[in-house]
Amino acid sequence: MAVTTTPLLGLATLSRLPEQCRPLIRPGDVPAGIVHLGLGAFHRAHQAVYIEEAIAAGGGDWGIVGVAPRSTRVVADLTAQDRLFSVTTMSGPSAGTRVVGALAGVRHAGTDPGAVVALLADPAIRVVTLTVTEKGYHLDPSTGRLTADAQLRADLTTARAPVTVPGLLLRGLLARCRADAGPIAVLSCDNLPSNGRRVQSLVDQARRLLPGDRAGFAEWLGASVTFPGSMVDRIVPASTPATLELAAAALGARDLAGVHGEPYRQWVIEDRFPGGRPAWERAGVVLTDDAGPWERLKLRALNGVHSAIAYLGAVAGRETIAAALEIPGMRAAMARFVAEDVAGSFQPPPGVSIVGYGESALGRFADPAIAHRTRQVAMDGSQKLPQRVLHTIADRRAAGASPRWAALVVAAWMRYVQGVADDGRVLPLDDPLADQIRARLAAAKPAPACVAEALFGLDTVFPAELAADDTVRELVVGWLTELDKHGVEATLAGAA
Repeated sequence: MAVTTTPLLGLATLSRLPEQCRPLIRPGDVPAGIVHLGLGAFHRAHQAVYIEEAIAAGGGDWGIVGVAPRSTRVVADLTAQDRLFSVTTMSGPSAGTRVVGALAGVRHAGTDPGAVVALLADPAIRVVTLTVTEKGYHLDPSTGRLTADAQLRADLTTARAPVTVPGLLLRGLLARCRADAGPIAVLSCDNLPSNGRRVQSLVDQARRLLPGDRAGFAEWLGASVTFPGSMVDRIVPASTPATLELAAAALGARDLAGVHGEPYRQWVIEDRFPGGRPAWERAGVVLTDDAGPWERLKLRALNGVHSAIAYLGAVAGRETIAAALEIPGMRAAMARFVAEDVAGSFQPPPGVSIVGYGESALGRFADPAIAHRTRQVAMDGSQKLPQRVLHTIADRRAAGASPRWAALVVAAWMRYVQGVADDGRVLPLDDPLADQIRARLAAAKPAPACVAEALFGLDTVFPAELAADDTVRELVVGWLTELDKHGVEATLAGAA
């Protein structure tokens, strides 16, 4: 009997794909104009899709060279597929798959950092985008100060090949300055507060660590480099074998790098690009003078709620966000978090209701087709908590309010990092501060007040003023006591 195998996605298989699944552009047909640092699932399902649509609608040499800081697997898979990959959009029982051809090249920074530095100095590259997660920037999440560990200091003060994202970026910009290669925009697409200004501050702080007189470099940065702010939104869970099976069924070809996400997507960008940009407005991007209100809306009313559901859901033994949202009382608690704490903490974009936005987010989270794992969302909590929740608390306290529901989120994080679910299962602590968190918990008595005292002492997470606020402490300890004594489900059931 003859054995048939499904072919691998690539240029040779494009003509066999269903018409609706084919890419809008072919890799190699459009020269590179963008370098993207962080070749993960979110970039492939979000920025790459928008950029391909913008090129298809408005032209321009804006192909992407995707750089993976760590993973060799994604580079190998994309190379084997001629840089093609698919995005499956899922909603309820329906799914649609399309191949994306926006990648003009792929690189692995770990094995060839010199090539990445050279790309950043190439005059053809006029935009750098980043999705490296909060921890990739080496910034204190509470203060925004650069945390220059030994690796980053070596990147900035020695001639060795850079291994950190800030090191790559600084060395690339310095090489660009020396080559007089023209202006460039550096666009963060990560969930950092005021992400454009944060990355500009990162570059300035890192520049000051460079040896020798760098006055000329500072002048060039001010004249030739912009740091637009942005807000990105699309739920993109980690790919699973089921993701790849759906893609293969739709395409008739195997896709090793396929990703999936929800139908909803949004991108808001401050329009400051000295070397030009893709025709993003033709792909549905919102271009603005100030992305700040949009960013705060998403960080607080969507990301903050997402983290809250993740911590509470994981402790309650729920595997996915959608399943966690079904816990009695969860949706009501999250709605009150948005209405009573988040909505009063900032001014939204004109014409936008924070409460309405929060309700929409809860509807998106409830889609069981987007099997976003609670443990995945709960990762790196020490980096996420300040901008997603603590800024809400600080702003509400400044207004004299008692942010009861935001305090529940902090308590849920404190309960989660103790590492044991309500049913006794072990919860993983995947966090840059994991060793510090464990050490503080080990030295503290198990009583909720003692646990809270120990964790409030993490000054890279909790600003001193907030950590010393008696109202905040009382609220957090109260919730932590309830969670510790009764568990998540009983606490939420009695919280109304």
